[in-house]
Amino acid sequence: MSPSRARPSLLRIALLTAATLACFAANSLLCRAALGPRRADPATFTLVRIASGAVVLALVLAARRARPAGGTLGSALALFVYAAAFSLAYVRIGAGVGALLLFAAVQVTMLGWSAVRGVRPRPLQVLGVGVALAGLTWLAAPGASAPDPRGAALMLAAGAAWGVYSLRGRAAGDPLATTAHNFLLSVPLAVALGVAYARGASASPAGVALAVASGALASGGGYSLWYAVVPALGATRAAAVQLAVPVLAGAGATVFLGEQLTARVGVAAVAILAGIAVTLRR
Repeated sequence: MSPSRARPSLLRIALLTAATLACFAANSLLCRAALGPRRADPATFTLVRIASGAVVLALVLAARRARPAGGTLGSALALFVYAAAFSLAYVRIGAGVGALLLFAAVQVTMLGWSAVRGVRPRPLQVLGVGVALAGLTWLAAPGASAPDPRGAALMLAAGAAWGVYSLRGRAAGDPLATTAHNFLLSVPLAVALGVAYARGASASPAGVALAVASGALASGGGYSLWYAVVPALGATRAAAVQLAVPVLAGAGATVFLGEQLTARVGVAAVAILAGIAVTLRR
């Protein structure tokens, strides 16, 4: 392939990756905006989010005269665990801190799996991961400004599940059809969660609207884009670039949600982003 033809492909990957990361950051802000002020309970938010994403993706496929296909029960389970733990965590912690915890766990999961499969990280990648983990450790350490322990644990679980979902997406032939199928397969799990938490169910019109926006736009669209770019990025870069999301989410949370940027969060963000930079070096 000539260089003139290779450049548009690289530009396309960069643009798709940027759009995907923006969707990921939007999810943190939408979820926190709904759950922080109690506009919706976590189970209802998760159900509406997954169901609206499934409906919109199915309609888009119908317009293309296609149908959901290529998903698996394993991927659907990973998607559900991520979405449920994500919502339950955001009742307890802020959007910026949550995004830091989430995507640090994603990186560890994806790089760890690559190492288990025999793809040994380069020394610089090991150093980058170590720096990022040091930032995560500093953020989660006990102290006056440390996040709620249960909320932090739930967000780390959500990150591990998202890492699994990302790894499974590397084999997706049609990202849109596969994402739609995974969403549809996870709807019964979300319904079961809603039933389990039925006694505490509550949702205002604003909370439902935020959940629909999260599911239909930030999740359905963002995850389809992600399944399209993961094969091009590879596991290492896919894990690393996602750690840019906390910066976007933290800035958005400060501007739109009025969250305070503490010194602890600032130091952790610098360490994690430095880890990304080192990991991505050739």
